[in-house]
Amino acid sequence: QVQLVESGGGLVQPGGSLRLSCAASGIIFSLFNMVWYRQAPGKQRELVARINSGGNIYYADSAKGRFTISRDNAENTVYLQMNSLKPEDTAVYYCNAARIAPMRDYWGQGTQVTVSS
Repeated sequence: QVQLVESGGGLVQPGGSLRLSCAASGIIFSLFNMVWYRQAPGKQRELVARINSGGNIYYADSAKGRFTISRDNAENTVYLQMNSLKPEDTAVYYCNAARIAPMRDYWGQGTQVTVSS
C-alpha cells in the first residue's frame, strides 16, 4: 500500500521559515518524480516545486529564491524548506509522487501552512 505522509506544517509569522517533509512508503522512491503542490482557499491547486528522479529541480516563480526542494532517497523522503514566508503562502501543501512509465500518481493528505501575524 502506497502512503505519502506530509508533516511540518503549522502557523508561522511573516518572514519565518518552515520545513515540510513527505515520507513515502510502498513505492520505489528513487524512481519517482516528487512534487510539492499547494492549494489556498478558493483557489486551484498549484505546483510549487518539483524534483525529478534524476535530481533536476523546478520552482514556480512564487517559490524561486525562497523555497528549496530536496530529496533523500535513502530515507524515502522529500523536503520543502520554506523561508521568508508571506501571508500569500498560506495553503494546504500536498506531496505528489509520479512517474510516467508505468504511469503512477500518488498524493499525500496535505499539511496546513498558515502565515499570519
